[in-house]
Amino acid sequence: MPANSLEAYLEEKGLKYTRERRRIYGKVSHLSGHFSADELYEILKKEDENIARGTVYRTIPLLLESGAIQTSVGKGKGEFFERSSSKGHHDHIVCVGCGKVIEYHCQEIEELQAKVCKKYDVELLFHNHRLFVRCAKCRR
Repeated sequence: MPANSLEAYLEEKGLKYTRERRRIYGKVSHLSGHFSADELYEILKKEDENIARGTVYRTIPLLLESGAIQTSVGKGKGEFFERSSSKGHHDHIVCVGCGKVIEYHCQEIEELQAKVCKKYDVELLFHNHRLFVRCAKCRR
């Protein structure tokens, strides 16, 4: 993850790169797996008792919009995230039976999203594409 992607994004938006945002971004840039906002908060809280849960929750959308993280899947029904640079951009297929997760990338879907955005004259900041399926093993 580029060292200044969040900082550059915030500057572009006229927002401050605060000490808290710097700490959150620094921690996220070293995580290797999927995480929830609460898990990120707990990790940060162990290192800095002054970090507020609300600050973490307000920073997550900025991390998504800047491209530092992307939506992901994890154990449970909440929202999960992962570093964008850890595996490159990808989406997820999730079996509702056994919970198996398949990561995939589909160029046709990416191109269709761009086409839809162009048609409606909007700028795509990030997307969350998940397919919920029943895998072959669970269908038996």
